[in-house]
Amino acid sequence: MPSVSNKGLSMPQSPIRKLVPFAENAKKKGVKVIHLNIGQPDIKTPQQALDAVKNNNISVLEYSRTEGSEEFRTKIAGYYVKNNIPVTASDIIVTTGGSEALAFAMNTIADTDDEIIIPEPFYANYNGFATACGVKVVPVVSKLEDNFALPPIEEFEKLITSRTKAILICNPGNPTGYLYSKEEILKLAALVKKHNIFLVADEVYREFTYDDKVHTSVLKEDGLDDYAIIIDSVSKRYSMCGARIGFLVSKNKEFIATALKFAQARLSPPTYAQIATEAALDTPDSYFEEVKTEYVARRNLLIAELEKIEGIKIARPQGAFYCIAELPIQDADHFAQWLLEDFRVDNETVMVAPAAGFYATEGLGKNQIRIAYVLDQDSLKRAVKILGEALKSYNG
Repeated sequence: MPSVSNKGLSMPQSPIRKLVPFAENAKKKGVKVIHLNIGQPDIKTPQQALDAVKNNNISVLEYSRTEGSEEFRTKIAGYYVKNNIPVTASDIIVTTGGSEALAFAMNTIADTDDEIIIPEPFYANYNGFATACGVKVVPVVSKLEDNFALPPIEEFEKLITSRTKAILICNPGNPTGYLYSKEEILKLAALVKKHNIFLVADEVYREFTYDDKVHTSVLKEDGLDDYAIIIDSVSKRYSMCGARIGFLVSKNKEFIATALKFAQARLSPPTYAQIATEAALDTPDSYFEEVKTEYVARRNLLIAELEKIEGIKIARPQGAFYCIAELPIQDADHFAQWLLEDFRVDNETVMVAPAAGFYATEGLGKNQIRIAYVLDQDSLKRAVKILGEALKSYNG
């Protein structure tokens, strides 16, 4: 029998999705599963985005331009300029979600066995994209005790070798909810310029910052034009996860021209989704103000309820809609599966994402989970109550 590739065998499973079969089995038995495991917002998609698809008069669904039409990219650039990120249409490639933007970026900047330094815990699929691209992830540990702040810059510098091509950050962070300060971004900027490597910033949660904190984009900073790459997506910004539209943004002309060749190989991003996104870009600021208010209330409730459970440690998110909680258990993977297979409160249970899959260092995050607070407050409160009861039963 033919064998599959070593690359395929080494592809990591998603810590977010690998428990889905157990959740589906529970649901088939009539159990209500409250999902704390995946960042699928329950916020309504802007109506104008839905209407733009519904009301269009396309008669032939043609290929679109590989990088997105100039008109569309000009409108995207207008969004960035509004956010004090000075780019033009020529600095943007429209991608099939932020996922494709990440894959294009890694393939463009790195050859097989080259290295990218990433603070961990990090978005689990960075491991998957790196494996698919033949790139080695070099982790630098951030700690719950420090709220997952940027590790000392010296820790990054110690890891830089002749094979290092970039530092990759997520700001605000998935899975931590940490928001990097301007001072932290400036430290990274100085480091990448010193060592002539790229600074890749996944900024898909840009709008979601709390406690009067301000987001600092890597393309706002002087002197980073040749070094900075933004990964972006409309999935969470406009609650359009199914649209699969993202952006790859850089003022480095050679980088964009090279990434475009990878984009050409997949022909074009989806047409209807671009139509929806172009309309979504007209979403008023009041939409984000209301969404932020709701997420702050959810975060505050979640933290308050989790703090009532003995033995739990929590990092306080300053952005996005995730938090990492450390539980008084040994193995979060086993606990998460047990929740779905064996534990019920009034025929309900919860689904969480074990955090070990968000680390590259073996053994880290084994007793941690990621919680996505994308549910209404009543559901969150109920889920944490079930979690607390589950921990008593599990440890008992």
